[in-house]
Amino acid sequence: MFDLSIFDGVIELLPEIGKATGETLLMMAICLTAAVLIGGSLGIAVFLTSRGQALARYRRFNLLANAVINVVRSFPFIILLVAVSPFSRHIVGTSIGPLAASVPLSLAAIFYFARLIEQTLRDVPRGVIEAAEAMGASPLQIVFHVLLVEARSGLILAFTVLTVSFLSYSAVAGVVGGGGIGDLAIRYGYYRFETDIMVATIVLLVVMVQSIQFLGQWLARRLDKR
Repeated sequence: MFDLSIFDGVIELLPEIGKATGETLLMMAICLTAAVLIGGSLGIAVFLTSRGQALARYRRFNLLANAVINVVRSFPFIILLVAVSPFSRHIVGTSIGPLAASVPLSLAAIFYFARLIEQTLRDVPRGVIEAAEAMGASPLQIVFHVLLVEARSGLILAFTVLTVSFLSYSAVAGVVGGGGIGDLAIRYGYYRFETDIMVATIVLLVVMVQSIQFLGQWLARRLDKR
């Protein structure tokens, strides 16, 4: 018969697993909110100031923003996590825990999402934008009534990619005491050689990723006008 005793360790740690899941969700909520509000705005601004767009005259801003995005995105996350720890300590008063880990997560997510947004908006047919400009639409009207409407399916997919990627990044934060599912896996699955806990955290992450991916793709299909 199947030995259910292998699950004893997992059952005993259910409160810890629940707490770790809550910490991961907190980190995700903070970094995704920052990414959408700041990174989304930055991505739109980079697109509008690129060559041939409504605000192309602000070329210097475009060059500077692109340079900053490329520099931040070139950092491996584990290095960024350590590099900004003094800044995290200044912002939240500590360099460990989910709130501290949310600072580098948010920083990375902002520039990651900004690039995704810019690339997604480039898929909007140029003719649609030119038609709006010909009718006298302002840059703000073009953003809300043309770009975000035409690219809504791609934007949902971009947000899905962001969420899945940073769920993995939040697990990496556990290496330096950031809390969450990754921290639980490191403490019990790696340092204590409790394989059942490691497997449980992996299964939990897989379920979360698959759920996010399925929901994102389903919503993108529903919003796709093509």
